[in-house]
Amino acid sequence: MTQADGAATAPPADEIVVSPKDVRRIAGAAFVGTALEWYDYFLFGTAAALVFNRLFFTELDPSAAVLASLATFGVGFAARPIGAFIFGVLGDRMGRRPTLVLTIVLIGIATGVIGLLPTYADIGLLAPALLVTLRLLQGLAVGGEWGGATTIAIEHAPVSQRARYAALVQVGSPVGTLMSSGAIALVLLFPPADFDAWAWRLPFLAAFPLLAIALWIRLKVEESPIFEDLVRLDQRAKVPALQVFTKAWGRLIVAVAAAFLGVGGFYVMNTFVVSYAANTLGVDRQVAVNATLIAAGAQIVVILLCGRLAERMGPGRVTFWGGILTAVAAAPLFWLIDTGSPLAITFAVTAGIALLTITYAVTGALLTELFPPELRYSGVSLGYNIAGALSGFLPFVATWLISLNEEPVSWPAVVILAIVSLITAAGGFFGERLRVRDKEIVQSA
Repeated sequence: MTQADGAATAPPADEIVVSPKDVRRIAGAAFVGTALEWYDYFLFGTAAALVFNRLFFTELDPSAAVLASLATFGVGFAARPIGAFIFGVLGDRMGRRPTLVLTIVLIGIATGVIGLLPTYADIGLLAPALLVTLRLLQGLAVGGEWGGATTIAIEHAPVSQRARYAALVQVGSPVGTLMSSGAIALVLLFPPADFDAWAWRLPFLAAFPLLAIALWIRLKVEESPIFEDLVRLDQRAKVPALQVFTKAWGRLIVAVAAAFLGVGGFYVMNTFVVSYAANTLGVDRQVAVNATLIAAGAQIVVILLCGRLAERMGPGRVTFWGGILTAVAAAPLFWLIDTGSPLAITFAVTAGIALLTITYAVTGALLTELFPPELRYSGVSLGYNIAGALSGFLPFVATWLISLNEEPVSWPAVVILAIVSLITAAGGFFGERLRVRDKEIVQSA
């Protein structure tokens, strides 16, 4: 900042100066790491729906194998709150930057090693046991990754522009979907025998070179100026994750509710629909995978638009209306899917994911403003990942309920999606009224 005569002055005590170039670069680095994170995480979900049931749970009947595979997928969600607690403490005590480096290394290695696993035919029960272990490691890493990436991005940004930079981090999700679904779609072009024998491994092995790229980019990121301010003023919480539960539990409940649809609804419209279409309706699995690719493209547009919209309306209001719209659309979407028409399925998946993305686009902006800086990494991570733990088994629950009927019916998925949507609408309503204002970030020339 400068005076009119050009003499430099120190910024006011309630302002931190960051250049626009640094804000964009750090948000971009957060996006790249998050894209790799979701590539790794979504890849497992798609493989759980298409291949793990046949290669790692061979001794079970087909329906039980699908359920076991989806349960393994859900195990990663159960580990996420634990990872949020551990990495939240590290992020609020040690710093945002080193914690983010640690999480990206952990998830990249765990994903790559899945591509090296022997199957049930090779080592018996040890194969699914190792698969579950690696999924747990993925869950632990994701528990600390997204919250940290969002926190470091918004803590470099001016308060009035936080939603757009938080939205940029969210773009990592559809990009990760495009990468993972695209990788699966490519290897599905191999003959079925080759796909089962070795081709399914290639997308997982690709995590190793992708990790090297993401790590190189992330190591160039500077620490958050707001965290450095906390260190300078000795205002860091001793055990921040515990204080979230004891001093900010109401805000945590709102955060969980606000994040519920963006996480749980996505897995209903993505992982569950892929499994339901292929295994229950008998639709070619390539149709459902291609639908998720198109939906991911729509997600990117919705995220960028809603990030700007949240700067005008507030992220809580955007979350509220996104939840309401998705709840209303739940039944028509599954009616289209039940037709079995590839075109109808593609439209329903794209429309459904686009609608729930309205809330997902602003989840980062809303959650980061629910918690003060000294509790932020922990609060954001716990809120988002408790929502993930609660919703990670939704594909399993929907599949189990459907299996109880002799004829395929989609009403369990409709009810689940509608309830999750209304919970998130309530989270947006209350979240808008609880937002915390930080020190202003001022962009220098």
